[in-house]
Amino acid sequence: MLKFDRRAQAGPLLHIGVPLCSIALALSVGATFLFANGFDPILIYGEMVSASFATRYGIEDSLVSATPLIFTGLAAAVTFKFQLYNIGAEGQLVAGGMSAAAAALFLGDAFAGPIAAAIVLAAGMAGGAAWMLVPALARVRLGTSEIITTLLLNYVAILLARFLIFGSNGPLRDPTSTNFPQGTRIPLGSMLMEFGNTRIHAGFLIGCAMAVLVFAMMRWTRVGFRARVVGDSPGAARYAGINVAATALVLLLISGALAGLAGASEVAGRAHRLDPTGLAVGFGYTGIIVAALALYNPLAVVPVAILLGGLANAGATLQSLPGIAVPSSISVVLQGAILIFLLAGEIFLLYRVRIVGPAPGARTGE
Repeated sequence: MLKFDRRAQAGPLLHIGVPLCSIALALSVGATFLFANGFDPILIYGEMVSASFATRYGIEDSLVSATPLIFTGLAAAVTFKFQLYNIGAEGQLVAGGMSAAAAALFLGDAFAGPIAAAIVLAAGMAGGAAWMLVPALARVRLGTSEIITTLLLNYVAILLARFLIFGSNGPLRDPTSTNFPQGTRIPLGSMLMEFGNTRIHAGFLIGCAMAVLVFAMMRWTRVGFRARVVGDSPGAARYAGINVAATALVLLLISGALAGLAGASEVAGRAHRLDPTGLAVGFGYTGIIVAALALYNPLAVVPVAILLGGLANAGATLQSLPGIAVPSSISVVLQGAILIFLLAGEIFLLYRVRIVGPAPGARTGE
């Protein structure tokens, strides 16, 4: 039989080994899926790596795809690490995108360059935090599960963005797009800078900087200390005089602001307009996988986001392989398998698993 002994603390080898084993097992599941459908797993995996990280355009696409995942991964890490569960990064991202687009169009040509970009990004953060405000208040005042409220508000945000572009004649909708409705293009001065002749924009560097800032905040600030105490034991936090409700509220709003920043970076850096279809593609949900694979370490979120960004990029590329009709869903299968094995692997981080036999002298059933 199996016996689970609670660990006082998991060592660094386990923190490295568990995610690596989870990835290896997920790749095994993906290989089985491919083989069962008549594909050569080694060939397909080789093509995926080549498409994502072996060419200039592949690297560009991977980093562009990774940029929103860095922000949503940080949004999940900030809450999940402390027993708060923000499942609404998808909706907060869309809300941030709407706010950023509205701010850029309101500014027009009055500002340009870093000042305009900073205002647009700040508007995105405010939009994401505002979208989180109702679930956060419901959590700390009424005890309502933030899992349900944040999840349901995802659909509200997505449908609202679609209405603004496809169902209304407001300023966010381009009046010149008669054949197919699309968002109004934001002014050039509000767009994030791109590096050289690549599609990689400043949002990627901002995401890396935010990872460092979030890590520093959680490690060395009063907010981070209170969050760690509340996450370990709310009862002990109350006994120590820490306002548990206020701490939870701050963490949830920070998480919403980070997710909103993802939407703002997409509007100002990639789409250059409010694009409901391009925003609602699962960045918020994938951010949960990013955070889990990074073990909720903000610094580890960046490389994990690049890995999953490359995986998403490879899934679309596989469909264009000559003579091989590989389903793009293989990337979704791998992402889901990684999350499942990560959740299962947390058992080994929390417990020492031993196989024990029956006690000496114990009678076995007849």
